[in-house]
Amino acid sequence: MSSTQENTAGPAADTGTEAAAVVAEAEAVTEAEGVAAQAMAATASTYPVAPGYRLNVRSGPSSRASLVRQLPYGARVAIRCQRHGERVGGPYGTSDLWDCIAPGQYVSDSYIRTGSDGLVAPLCAN
Repeated sequence: MSSTQENTAGPAADTGTEAAAVVAEAEAVTEAEGVAAQAMAATASTYPVAPGYRLNVRSGPSSRASLVRQLPYGARVAIRCQRHGERVGGPYGTSDLWDCIAPGQYVSDSYIRTGSDGLVAPLCAN
């Protein structure tokens, strides 16, 4: 009988080991998919500045607002929210929309390729 028990225990132990390996593999795949999804979301939620422009970042939604910094050629921006301000013409048309890219930092939407003439983010609260 002991040989029968050994044979029964052997496959059961193998099945347990196989199940643990399957679970570990599934967890690794899920983690890799999560990392890929985060990378895709980061790319999808940023928009390119018009080619050939070093875009001025302003403290408010106006070309008269103080200059905060200048974005380099080829920059991409994440738009936190949008607000109406001074009407500005740029490579993507004329618009009064300004994109808030960080607290107190705005760029004219007419220099950002959003693929839309309207809002692509919520209106800024203030």
